[in-house]
Amino acid sequence: MTVDTFRKLLTKRPFQPFRLVMSSGKTYEVRHPEMAWLTKTDILVSIDIADDGVPAEFDYCSLLHVTAIEPLTAAASEAK
Repeated sequence: MTVDTFRKLLTKRPFQPFRLVMSSGKTYEVRHPEMAWLTKTDILVSIDIADDGVPAEFDYCSLLHVTAIEPLTAAASEAK
């Protein structure tokens, strides 16, 4: 996956939530564009949103290890 792929996903309006699937099998949900930040080689994904809506923690995810991007439906995100 390239930086441009993620840039398009994060700037698309209306925003469509998505799930990152990593080569390890771990998944990350990006429900809002503010939940992810790009660098040249990584996407930083917030993993712990505090009550005030500000991310408390985030994980670095290497773009090279993203194996799939899946659309995230409302029902799917509520099940997690």
